[in-house]
Amino acid sequence: MAEEEVEKIIHHTKRIFINNFDSYASKCIAKFLSSCVVGASLVETDDPEVEEGEERLSKDEHPKVKEGTFQIVGTIANKNERRPSYVLDEYFQLKREELLERLMECDIIIYNITEDADQMDEASWAISALHAEMARFSQPKMFILISTVMTWALSKPVDADDPEIPFTEEDYRRRRAHPNFKEHINVEKLVVKMGKTKSSLLSTYVVASGVQYGMGEQVFHFFFKTSWLGDLPKVPIFGEGTNVIPTIHINDLAGVIQNVIDHKPKPHYLVAVDDSKTTIDDIVKTIAYVVGPGKTKRVPKEDAFLTRDLRQMDIDALFVNLRIEAVYLKENFNVHWVCESGLIDNIDRVVEEYKQTRSLLPIRVCIMGPPAVGKSTVAERICKHYKLHHIRLKETITETLAHLESIIRMEDGETEAEDSATSSELLETLKENMDQNGGRLDDQYVIRIMRDKLKSKLCRNQGFVLDSFPKTYEQAKDLFYGETDIGFLMLCTLSVLEFVFSLDTSDAFLKNRVLNLPESLVEGTSYSQEQFLRRLARFRESNVEDETVLNYFEELDIHPEHIEITSSDDQEYLVVTERIIKSVGKPKNYGPTSQELEEEERRSADRRLRREAQQRADTERRETEEAQQRAARWEEWSKCLEEVKKQEHDLLEVQSVPLRNYLMKNVMPTLTQGLIECCKTRPQDPVDFLAEYLFKSNPQVE
Repeated sequence: MAEEEVEKIIHHTKRIFINNFDSYASKCIAKFLSSCVVGASLVETDDPEVEEGEERLSKDEHPKVKEGTFQIVGTIANKNERRPSYVLDEYFQLKREELLERLMECDIIIYNITEDADQMDEASWAISALHAEMARFSQPKMFILISTVMTWALSKPVDADDPEIPFTEEDYRRRRAHPNFKEHINVEKLVVKMGKTKSSLLSTYVVASGVQYGMGEQVFHFFFKTSWLGDLPKVPIFGEGTNVIPTIHINDLAGVIQNVIDHKPKPHYLVAVDDSKTTIDDIVKTIAYVVGPGKTKRVPKEDAFLTRDLRQMDIDALFVNLRIEAVYLKENFNVHWVCESGLIDNIDRVVEEYKQTRSLLPIRVCIMGPPAVGKSTVAERICKHYKLHHIRLKETITETLAHLESIIRMEDGETEAEDSATSSELLETLKENMDQNGGRLDDQYVIRIMRDKLKSKLCRNQGFVLDSFPKTYEQAKDLFYGETDIGFLMLCTLSVLEFVFSLDTSDAFLKNRVLNLPESLVEGTSYSQEQFLRRLARFRESNVEDETVLNYFEELDIHPEHIEITSSDDQEYLVVTERIIKSVGKPKNYGPTSQELEEEERRSADRRLRREAQQRADTERRETEEAQQRAARWEEWSKCLEEVKKQEHDLLEVQSVPLRNYLMKNVMPTLTQGLIECCKTRPQDPVDFLAEYLFKSNPQVE
């Protein structure tokens, strides 16, 4: 297309409103449109350098193209998240009057009702309010409703004799909604109706989206997460699994929206689905094979309702059985498809998007050191913190032998005869080699077993902690730089290990630690005195040569971090663990599940209740002790007071004897006689009489 024609179709910057752009679909659509140039989808291009799924024009490609990218604004449901760089402005909990003014400022209004049922009422209000305010429009506006093919879920077949004939956009008047999506179809009808009155001012479109996938997943996230975590040996398929699910990659849906904006198509109702006609059984099996254990099992349909990670809308989408084709957009739009043929054909890309979007990157750690230095203790704590797989040589060999035996027994009835024969041959070889070497395996078999373990989906998904292996330079070289397995070579060169930690301490410390171990822990292990000393000596000998395991990692630019152990108490290993966690960084996998969070909350509540109960018991004990002490002190004080009173009384008694004697001799006889005379005489004033008597009887008075 000539540059003059390009200039004609490139318009000025347009402002797009998207509701709840912090949700899955709206966020992806907003991010996609923010980097698109207005009118870019009108330009045909065969340039292989153009990024898949995104038709963009840059000033370098078209020097005369005017500035004209989309500006994104919208509402958010969660205020806690930081506003993305591609969003110009965000609105939180606006009143309807304020929200209408924000909508009036925009050229395109996009309402996504595929994720939150609460948004349907707001979408209905928005189109009605805009329609009522058309007289105030300064320029034409476009309203796009992103709905769902679930409004077609119960539609009668186009041909009763051939139910596999797919629906197209032309059949939209015949569509019948799933019972849980009747409100969705009402909103669709309202939007189409509002766009027919004066389309030159307000044009409206409904885009019925297939089940969305990609960029971290939404409806299919349960199956990706279950496969990635590997907690279940088989990924569940709910129900029969024969229902066909119409799907579309979220960036392809965004591309359709871009084309609707640019092309302004005549039909008001469009379907956005890819070309796939796959069943949920095929989808889950593919996800399980690429991401997880590779095995699936059918479970009752009702089990889906017991799964916490699945919402009602997700369950409805997983059970839909619908064949539908997007004929109009195929023939009229210029969509650069990301996954035109569907999820299964593009599973590798979708899985990579899933891991990158959710930051699900493996962490690969190796912990080295002499025997009894505490490698396993530290490794277990690292595995628990990061949810990694703890790989120890002895346990891995035991696990491999048990797995081979289970394959031979064909416990699940799914093992092919060829696999069983191969496993039987390998098991026999391993056992024969162990018999010849006193229960040990040659390095070639050890390396094979360990490499198979590292290649397992779980280790490749979450990562691992290698505990005390490899032990020699040659083992490290054979393990991480295989000669025949090209796939594993690509996996393991340079990046197989991200972190290597070498724990070390003095021989005297190690010997003292082993000697102090309880006999119950030492018995039957390699920590007996003779075996331990032999292992320690062998370790020291192998680590004084030029070609050591640590030297091999240095050659690969994986620089080991050396950590000195100075104490055998638990606090020391907590410090070591924290140091390693600081070096490794934040986890790169799923955080705790809702069940784990609930369990942790329950444990925290139990710990809090126990702590509070202990505090109450301590308080009661202290109060009881204080009361007893006060009673004892009061009793002692009372006894002392009684003793003081007695002593004072005795002292007064002693001091009063001379006084009593004096009174008895000199005062009492005369006083007694005076009282007797007073009683005999009974004078009117006895006191005066007694005084006169005492005065007269005083021997000193003449």
